[in-house]
Amino acid sequence: MAFQTIRQEYIHMPVVTRAYTTACIVTSLAVQLDVVSPFQLYFNPILIGKQYQIWRLFTTFLFFGTFGFNFFFNMIFTYRYCRMLEEGSFRGKTADFVMMFLFGGVCMIIFAMFVNLLFLGHAFTIMLVYVWSRRNPLIRMNFFGLLNFQAPYLPWVLLGFSILLGNAVWVDLIGIAVGHMYYFAEDVFPLQSGGWRILKTPNFLKSIFNPHDSDLDYVPLQEDRPGGFDWEQNIHL
Repeated sequence: MAFQTIRQEYIHMPVVTRAYTTACIVTSLAVQLDVVSPFQLYFNPILIGKQYQIWRLFTTFLFFGTFGFNFFFNMIFTYRYCRMLEEGSFRGKTADFVMMFLFGGVCMIIFAMFVNLLFLGHAFTIMLVYVWSRRNPLIRMNFFGLLNFQAPYLPWVLLGFSILLGNAVWVDLIGIAVGHMYYFAEDVFPLQSGGWRILKTPNFLKSIFNPHDSDLDYVPLQEDRPGGFDWEQNIHL
């Protein structure tokens, strides 16, 4: 029964969320089973440039560490906020969502060259959280029953929690910085006098990912609140 429920939940996940979370879990599982080593996955510009190990540009975003608290914490947040974005403000705009992934990935790779970061999955999660939080500023949140705050403060609360866990502060700051860059380019600058949309999704992405017109009539019962969670007026973390 439980397996059937999980299977149905997995099938009904939106396509980008399903693909990304699956890739992350499979990658970490492969490391756990010694199929691959983290040394084959981390971001290394020298190996990418000289030995053409291009896969490192992607695997750096897929490995969240071996199974443990940090892994499950990151995966829950990745799944949760990726899905809320895809089913909320990106509903019917999957190509734009993929464009956000590409923008975030490229920006983080550039940052990683200067701050010597090996894995960027956590930073990518923080970017997703940041964009969601800025697009849902009125939602009140509760962090493990200890803190009550408005959604825009969530990335900073996670930054403080990450510091308590002993993680590198640069990872969260890069996620926040890239998230703000995307938010400014998409939600702030185009609305300014003389502004325009900086990030334009290529037509080939739209032809691949965007649904047919008939699918655009679908409206979720509760925008930005996907199934699988017991949502209340306040979101409990």
